[in-house]
Amino acid sequence: MTAMLICVSHSPITLIRAKAPEREPEILSLYERTAQEVASFDPELVVVFASDHFAGFHYSLMPSYCVGLEASAVADVGGFGGEFRVPRETVLSVVRALMARGFDPAVSHRMKVDHAFSQPVHRLCGSLDRYPVIPIFLNAIAAPMLSFGRARLLGVALGEIFSNVNARILVIASGGLSHHPTRYYPALGSGSPEVEAWQMSGPDSGMSSDAWFDKLKSMHEEGANMLIDGRRTVRDIRLNEAFDERFMDLMCGTDISVVDDWATDSVIEEAGIGAMELNAWTAGWSTYRQLQSAPVRRQIYVPALEYGIGYGMVVAGGVGTGAE
Repeated sequence: MTAMLICVSHSPITLIRAKAPEREPEILSLYERTAQEVASFDPELVVVFASDHFAGFHYSLMPSYCVGLEASAVADVGGFGGEFRVPRETVLSVVRALMARGFDPAVSHRMKVDHAFSQPVHRLCGSLDRYPVIPIFLNAIAAPMLSFGRARLLGVALGEIFSNVNARILVIASGGLSHHPTRYYPALGSGSPEVEAWQMSGPDSGMSSDAWFDKLKSMHEEGANMLIDGRRTVRDIRLNEAFDERFMDLMCGTDISVVDDWATDSVIEEAGIGAMELNAWTAGWSTYRQLQSAPVRRQIYVPALEYGIGYGMVVAGGVGTGAE
């Protein structure tokens, strides 16, 4: 068995930015090279850790984490619609093994997710259904949220489980780094009645899915321009280069257990609610480290105001690597 890890930021605005970041050619070239590495690795199983922004998970039922037995992505702004090829029986065996280890994941027989999953899977794998995918949702937007310590332990448990699978395994973790997208996804009680109704119950709120995603697209297009003309600043989006650099360094080390002591409120205050998506990186890193000890390599970090995020990528393993 060999393994590969890719942790990468996502944002709707990366695909509709009003102005290209100075290092965008490097970002795009790196994405293309990494996708080529994935094709060469030719994974037999892809495990994806990511969040969702009220596309399929709503306040009416918001699990801390959930494993999809079947999954599709909506064609939201920054995302790619379609069906994932989920190996149902494999997923069921993983869920049972997690339960035997003291974890109680929710399961979805019809998981619906957004760009957090589809953007990296489509761009790295070529399509949503090219490889068998196990989608693992981590709540990173609706309080109360999963703690970093629990995400790390979940990853450790999953790594132990996947270590018994004789297959080439690609682990993708999507989200972060610092950003604060409450303009689009306000905290409960702070949005308009229309937005709060959608966040509570989705299409059951009376707003159609088409109307909601059209609204989000318009808001993100406006937001992309606001980042350029000064109406939204580094401070507004809590873009925190120092926090991001510390986390990137942590990912490239050999022990991330320090995150067990991180308090959710402190992380959000320092680096925005979007930084809670780094639970996906934490879980993905911890899964990979149980499979293989090849070092994690920092590929890029850009404090990309034009994208509305701290943009980063780390990679480990792949072709020519094995358990050391």
